[in-house]
Amino acid sequence: MPRMSRKSSYSYHGVNEGESEDAQRLRFQIELEFVQCLANPNYLLFLAQRGYFKEQTFINYLKYLQYWKEPEYAKYLKYPMCLYFLDLLQHENFRKEIVNGQCCKFIDDQTVLHWQHYSRKRMKLLETGIHQQGSQTPVSQSTVVSGAPTPATLPTNLLNGHGQTQKV
Repeated sequence: MPRMSRKSSYSYHGVNEGESEDAQRLRFQIELEFVQCLANPNYLLFLAQRGYFKEQTFINYLKYLQYWKEPEYAKYLKYPMCLYFLDLLQHENFRKEIVNGQCCKFIDDQTVLHWQHYSRKRMKLLETGIHQQGSQTPVSQSTVVSGAPTPATLPTNLLNGHGQTQKV
């Protein structure tokens, strides 16, 4: 977890420089969870229908959360699509449109289509990489035993930052 000494003119949770380490950790977890929820168009609809996007304090909070785009914080995000929606929420037009259920449904459908296409493309890349690696190097012992290739036999663009195969 990054050090929580970041200075902000916005103190939504009553954050101050004298905040304890436990309070900083809790705020970090709460903000991480909330930012990731923004990747769900249905959650955005929920917030819009309850009038949150009309409240200036909430809009200021969304501006404050832009720090999640910094690499030292973004690396903790499991759903990076949330940053795209966080950017969209900075625009009044988007905040007004997302209250429409049809708009939300369209965005949700497009998100599902994106992930389906991404998954198929990813699987093809993975299969191609395995076949190319397999023809160039001997099959490793762990592939024969487990049926799963080791990270060393996969192209580096299919590995996450920790040397593990990313889920497809």
